[in-house]
Amino acid sequence: MIHERKNTLYPSEFHKFWEKYHELILNVEIIDSQCEKVADVLHDIYLKTDGRAFFQLYDTGKLSPEEICKIRFLTANQDFRGSRNFNELMKIYNDDPGIFDIEYINKEPAVFLKNIGITELSQSDKRIKFAQTVTRILLDLNIEPFLLIEHFNRDILALKNFLIKERGAGYGNKKADMFLRDMVVLKVWDDIKNFDYLDVASDVNTIKVALRTGIMKTAIPLLSSFLDIFCYQYGHIDYMNTRAWRRVWELWKLKYPDECIDSPCLIDYFVYDVVGRQFCRESLVVFECETGRHKFKWHSARNKSCQECRKRGERHMAYIVNKLLPCTDDDGYIAIQKTDFVSSADSLLPNLRECPFSVVCNPKSTDFKKLNPPKSISILGKTGWESAKVRREEGGGGLMS
Repeated sequence: MIHERKNTLYPSEFHKFWEKYHELILNVEIIDSQCEKVADVLHDIYLKTDGRAFFQLYDTGKLSPEEICKIRFLTANQDFRGSRNFNELMKIYNDDPGIFDIEYINKEPAVFLKNIGITELSQSDKRIKFAQTVTRILLDLNIEPFLLIEHFNRDILALKNFLIKERGAGYGNKKADMFLRDMVVLKVWDDIKNFDYLDVASDVNTIKVALRTGIMKTAIPLLSSFLDIFCYQYGHIDYMNTRAWRRVWELWKLKYPDECIDSPCLIDYFVYDVVGRQFCRESLVVFECETGRHKFKWHSARNKSCQECRKRGERHMAYIVNKLLPCTDDDGYIAIQKTDFVSSADSLLPNLRECPFSVVCNPKSTDFKKLNPPKSISILGKTGWESAKVRREEGGGGLMS
């Protein structure tokens, strides 16, 4: 769809052209034949794990459903970048529940961000706005987060649309889907409607797997560029990625209606965390001994010793020669079997030796391409990319660091 916003300021004529034509240039396609292959793999995983591979039930301690909902709602809109997981937030809450007081957060959002330990992350002005906006929503409705679903007649899609439309709340599609998914999976909310309208949370990992499995195909490689500073490319790929994974789910459900998860959003844990973060990365490391006598493969780049010499009771240093995707090498099991999904005490598939999607990607073939996702480089704020916009006849725009 070709579109152009009216009365928009652009930093160059190129950006005006790129906004209008990026979808045509990228020409993203969803490939049904590949979607069906991926659906078959997910169905196989579903059967082998009794569905448990698609549910991430993190520890919620002795928190009530109301408390779980409050913690997640007030923090899910913040981009933690791995700095805080739910267990850490739960500990903060247990130490002082007052930190999550809605009225106080609204008045002192910066203090809230400091208390949950994310002030060291960038874009603090945006984060403050997110904290103030979500608490204002609750105050305006005179409601606790737990009762939001009741306010929207237990319709999860209606609640999702409401959160997304609230400007400044920080709840885009991805974060809204993740929050609402967790409320259902953790059984905070039950008897809800339209759960199947939630999507896989699109990010660099789920996009990466979509590209490499071929369920989503683009006409050109996805190169991050400062010419894409307003993220037209990333936004379109982000949208098409959710459509591709939804198509996988639709074909899975059509083919195996009694052996399928209830919503596309439940694909997220296995694809994002297990495949994207654990299997589909360069975790098979090739080392060479400092003596030059040995080369060996290992599962960790943190290794410093020659493991071949170590077997002989000798000690020599080793240096990294190369890093490989496990699926591209016959010894890939060395890395796969050391992942959390396979090696943990409660592993669902302890004997797994290769990525299940290998049968789809054909990574050892000459046709395989290690396609990578684009990166979003849009930064909002008073010194961000928005400052680049300028009227052509006036000039003076630019980026500030």
